[in-house]
Amino acid sequence: MNAYWSIPLIAYFLGSIPFGVLIAKALGGPDVRSSGSGNIGAANVARTSGPLAGILTLLCDAGKGYLAVWIAAHWVHGGFSARWMIAAAVAAIIGHVFPVWLRFKGGKGVATTFGAFIPISWFAVVGAALIWILVVAFWRYSSLGSMVAAAALPFLVYLYYAPRHAPPEYVNFGTILVALIVLLKHSGNIRRLAAGTENRLKFRR
Repeated sequence: MNAYWSIPLIAYFLGSIPFGVLIAKALGGPDVRSSGSGNIGAANVARTSGPLAGILTLLCDAGKGYLAVWIAAHWVHGGFSARWMIAAAVAAIIGHVFPVWLRFKGGKGVATTFGAFIPISWFAVVGAALIWILVVAFWRYSSLGSMVAAAALPFLVYLYYAPRHAPPEYVNFGTILVALIVLLKHSGNIRRLAAGTENRLKFRR
């Protein structure tokens, strides 16, 4: 059992890989940390370095979350896998939000959250993604879509984790913790939305 405690550590370092910075630089874009909103996530990468860079960042950020939880699921056998999977999900998201490589100044964790929760409850992730798409389609604020989807995720996981059965308490707690982290990282967006100065989602040519 003691060896399992390395799972959150591995998940943290996977989550901390700053794909947004690396991909933007590899494709000749600016340093996303000093461009646009300064966020290393897919939306700002797309805004400052083009849609290809944004899509690659989205896939890689989601992929590292998925991989962290996949490792936990395949490492642990028996009845403990679900709790280590949610632990890996939380650790990967914390790694993205507070990466050691960028002096703990990372992204907002949305794509990594989506990827991490696919092995936990893929139907809940589909529901959250649909919510994001609908909100962005109507208002064209990526941040608003992310916040609404994050707020909805605990309810969606509760409903779809195991139909007709409530999820274990540690799954509920971990999902709520992730939602709070994502929402807190969007505090600046909330202020800009209230002031009417938030950037709408658009791509440069």
